[in-house]
Amino acid sequence: MGDIEDYAALFRNQTPLIDTRAPVEFHRGSLPTATNLPLMDDMQRDAVGRCYAEQGPDAAVTLGHQLVSGALRETRTAAWLAFAQANPGGALFCFRGGLRSELVQQWLKESGVDYPRIRGGYKALRRWLMDHSASIYLNRPFIVVAGKTGCAKTRLINEGASGQRLPGSVDLEGLANHRGSSFGRRDGGQPNQLNFEIAVDLALFSANEEATGHIIAEDESRLIGRCALPHQLKECLGQSPLVVVEADLGTRVEHSFENYILANLADLEARLGPGPRAFEEFASGLHGALDRIRKRLGGAQHGRLSRQLTDAIESHRAGDGSDHRIWIEGLLKGYYDPMYNYQLEGREGRILFRGDESEVAGFLRQRQLESTHV
Repeated sequence: MGDIEDYAALFRNQTPLIDTRAPVEFHRGSLPTATNLPLMDDMQRDAVGRCYAEQGPDAAVTLGHQLVSGALRETRTAAWLAFAQANPGGALFCFRGGLRSELVQQWLKESGVDYPRIRGGYKALRRWLMDHSASIYLNRPFIVVAGKTGCAKTRLINEGASGQRLPGSVDLEGLANHRGSSFGRRDGGQPNQLNFEIAVDLALFSANEEATGHIIAEDESRLIGRCALPHQLKECLGQSPLVVVEADLGTRVEHSFENYILANLADLEARLGPGPRAFEEFASGLHGALDRIRKRLGGAQHGRLSRQLTDAIESHRAGDGSDHRIWIEGLLKGYYDPMYNYQLEGREGRILFRGDESEVAGFLRQRQLESTHV
């Protein structure tokens, strides 16, 4: 079985992959369908790299065979065989499609399994994705979903097609595992920057495959938590037409309460179990989020909100979380709403449509139907 060069088919089919690179390389960035079953561990890779630099490629190859031999070779081959048998339609790769993946492929074949490898390896896959996204930014129109904090923009993207994801949409906050504000941290942490960019490229690829007129994405600042939007994507979103989701203050307070209070605490309890440990981590996270915007709030506003938050946490600890709505309302009115209004002032000419969540979803569905992409 030869090399695979149809990268689009790999992404389209979400092909299971063996990443034969060392763990340090895998954790730096890889494909979401890849499993790290390395030929060499990090120390072995470093040793072979030093040998290559000092003595040349032949000596490095010889050392590699010495380091991965005997029982260790058998153990690693068994892991590759198990993966190949569980995923007969998969493939394997290393960094450039060179010696490591060639050797793994050879050992698999000697064990009776003919398994394809990806020509050009991880480097070629990454370059193809980046070039594909660059083409999307140039050739596909985008629509940006804007609106004040708490107006359910992310929910609209993910549930606006009768409870299903809007066709052509990309949930950037979901990819970043962050809700996009100082209070948006989610349990489980965020991907590193490279894996976030790979996830964005793959989501754009999938959206581009759909027969829709536009790519739909939420209005985002440069950073979603600590994940930075790719520069071309940020520029594209900054120039594209907007649809604005509108909701009254009470609705936005309730949505924020459900997401930043109830959902966040539930996520922590799912990991840590109900009880003091989860609640204290939840409470600490809220205070930390408020402190991160202390300078922008100003001393007086921060102090007032901090006291309200402390009171709400104490009531919540006693069994009643409803007081969180008090500080949430003050934060929306005194901080997020003025900031949003200022940002929107210079973009009025780009607005295609305004409406509530249901109306905007209907507009976007109709817009996609009227201007399909072939």
